Amino acid sequence: MADDRFHVYDTTLRDGAQQEGLNLSVADKLAVARHLDGLGVGFIEGGWPGANPKDTEFFRRAQTELDLKHAQLAAFGATRRAGVKAADDPLVAALRESGAPVVTLVAKSHDRHVELALRTTLQENLAMIRDTVSHLRAGGQRVFLDAEHFFDGYKSNPAYALEVLLTAAEAGADVIALCDTNGGMLPDELAEVVHAAVQTSARVGIHCHDDTGCAVANTLAAVKAGATHVQGCANGYGERSGNANLFTVVANLQLKRGFDLVPPQALADMTRIAHAITEVTNVTPNSHAPYVGTSAFAHKAGLHASAIKVDPNLYQHIDPAMVGNDMRMLVSDMAGRASVELKGRELGYELTPESTKTLVGRVKDLESKGYTFEAADASFELLLRDTVHGERKRHFEVESWRVIVERTKGGEVVSEATVKVHAKDERIVATGEGNGPVNALDRAVRLALEKLYPELAKLELVDYKVRILEGSHGTGAITRVLITSSDESGEWATVGVDENIIEASWQALEQAVTYGLLRSGREV
Repeated sequence: MADDRFHVYDTTLRDGAQQEGLNLSVADKLAVARHLDGLGVGFIEGGWPGANPKDTEFFRRAQTELDLKHAQLAAFGATRRAGVKAADDPLVAALRESGAPVVTLVAKSHDRHVELALRTTLQENLAMIRDTVSHLRAGGQRVFLDAEHFFDGYKSNPAYALEVLLTAAEAGADVIALCDTNGGMLPDELAEVVHAAVQTSARVGIHCHDDTGCAVANTLAAVKAGATHVQGCANGYGERSGNANLFTVVANLQLKRGFDLVPPQALADMTRIAHAITEVTNVTPNSHAPYVGTSAFAHKAGLHASAIKVDPNLYQHIDPAMVGNDMRMLVSDMAGRASVELKGRELGYELTPESTKTLVGRVKDLESKGYTFEAADASFELLLRDTVHGERKRHFEVESWRVIVERTKGGEVVSEATVKVHAKDERIVATGEGNGPVNALDRAVRLALEKLYPELAKLELVDYKVRILEGSHGTGAITRVLITSSDESGEWATVGVDENIIEASWQALEQAVTYGLLRSGREV
């Protein structure tokens, strides 16, 4: 198990699952727990057994289905109710019977919350904490305590907030996590409160929400002030603005502050783990997330590229490989020769000075007309190939295409596309139907070519985006279409631009099919 001197505590499965639109099944929670264990976190908070059937089921299945190598499971729950012994409280019993070696109790540390929300006295709240912690400790479970609203409580009544902390520690709680529940703290004022809490000799942890955009900064400030237990969520999940992003916290502490939190090989797997969790949660990944986002080490400006060509570290704060990410060069109208050279090298091409100059000119010209290559690597590679090798041989030539959109008598709208192509000395005419014009064209072109190129059966159109470009108006405006396609080995993006949205779509679709054939190794 992880070193007990400093805790990395994940609460994705409980606090993170409160994010709007995020719904995890028991199977999803088990899958996320395995990914987090692969990162090497010390504790995984599985949920609140007894409070809802899903979390109760998770802990039951976890006992036989989770083989954790690094982490321990923590069950989350509340202190006993006012006026009831901990031994007689059914929710405390659910924690006791969860099978989790660790229990994290939430308790009020804000005097007004005790009186207005719990509707009990300050002394009874302390008794609830003392009784519940000591009861669970007597049963052999390790106990952490989340001091809810601690920072707001400290502002209101610092003596009582600290008394809550001391009561929990004296009853046997190993860690008291100070919670910025409303997420309203800033690093300097938070650090002062943490420092005061640390002076009590209790072991202090930190739990931050991101409502001021400071959750990670607040967590780091708390550690500097003496906290030895950090809580957070994968990808910053959580209600409202989310929780401290655990990936950012771990990377900052390990790479910037020298903490030995997770094995280096696990840190180098962080980007994959972050993206794997987004697949389970079905939440679109933040491409600009620190360390693990696809744009975290992406470079667009020509000035940056010129420096990176000399030394990548001139415009990167770490080697992306340390967290399993990659440097990416984006090609756009901001690109200079260095950007294009580096992008070509990334794609496996060594460009001559003349071909580089030609390619830069073509990129700038096309982008002035509305094309974008930073989001369409496949289109850029086709352009690069034509520049380096001359106009490439085509797998197929298009004679014509047309699309008919029909509204039936029953009110259904259907599209029918016909394409006429020449491939391998054959003239092929094919018709496809779809729920829209682009879907119909996609089906028609593949019907036309699949007999000659059967690998196209594995090609799938997975995303379609349309943008009306600025400075143009009405139905005759310039339209840019980005299409993302995939096969069993990956995804690629292509772009088309025209006043006619269907023509723009066809350009992107034709390039997608062409690129799919090239990446499969198909010769013309």
